[in-house]
Amino acid sequence: MEEIHKSKLFSAIQPSGAVTIGNYIGAIKNWVRLQDEYECFFAAADLHAITVKQEAAQLRKNTFDLMALFVACGVDPEKCVLFVQSHVSAHCELTWVLNTITYPGELSRMTQFKDKSARHAENVNMGLMDYPVLMAADILLYQAALVPVGADQKQHLELSRDLAMRFNNRYGETFTVPEPYILKDSGARIMSLADPSKKMSKSDENPNGFITMSDDRDTILRKFKRAVTDSDSQVRYAPEEKPGVSNLLTIYHVFTGKSIADCEKDFAGKGYGDFKLAVGETVADALAPIQQEKARLLKEKDYMNDILKQGAENAFRTARRTLSKVYRKVGFYSGE
Repeated sequence: MEEIHKSKLFSAIQPSGAVTIGNYIGAIKNWVRLQDEYECFFAAADLHAITVKQEAAQLRKNTFDLMALFVACGVDPEKCVLFVQSHVSAHCELTWVLNTITYPGELSRMTQFKDKSARHAENVNMGLMDYPVLMAADILLYQAALVPVGADQKQHLELSRDLAMRFNNRYGETFTVPEPYILKDSGARIMSLADPSKKMSKSDENPNGFITMSDDRDTILRKFKRAVTDSDSQVRYAPEEKPGVSNLLTIYHVFTGKSIADCEKDFAGKGYGDFKLAVGETVADALAPIQQEKARLLKEKDYMNDILKQGAENAFRTARRTLSKVYRKVGFYSGE
């Protein structure tokens, strides 16, 4: 029987603290679907995380927690390569080579570099500037044809494409030039419950603005009850006119699987109080089994470590093939 070759896809999340339902909807939930359609490489991007100062013990805990969450959400290590970024040294090695074809002006113009430099003015380090080159190495190592991206990562992916083409032009065909995989689901961008003009983020100064994957039922219900709506009383989807209500409808739509139109019908003639309570209960009900499974996996440390060890070995094999080709192309002596 003819072997079917699937396109490769790479995606990663930083283990830098709490994971929000926005991260779940925009990334992890989609990973579960994508792992059946593509040859997927999914990672905890701990190398990226240290561009902002981290407490060592907390970073270790966050990394293990994040990997347990991936598996609890349905990311299957039998269907994809699941690993911790720092366990595969080729990420750093390829970054160095790519640095030699990257221009300072390209990196200084990156929007995320400017934003993070402003937020962390006391620690504007070279890693923060070089972040997009490491991201390019992440993607190009695995010859990923597709990369799921949100609006805030499009600029970084464009640099990855530029570097792939620049290297190929200089040294010969080496890298697959990655294409963005734009998530069609309207739930790919979840906004703050406290300020629906901003994307939901764990760094929000208002803790009522985001729901984390570890929030308990009472916390989830309380935050949704406090969610910003508007002076109108009609539950309908109109992002420009009613951003708060539209954001809640989007969340309800994603967690129930119903169309937006059917979601609107569920709340026809009902007030915002009933609406916000229903959204909160739906989210809490959906997160409960994930939280239970994650708690179980955190106790199964040997099992999780075996998954990460196997994932790193699988990632290393693919990454090493690419890196060996790169080293040969640039002229590094191998002794052969």
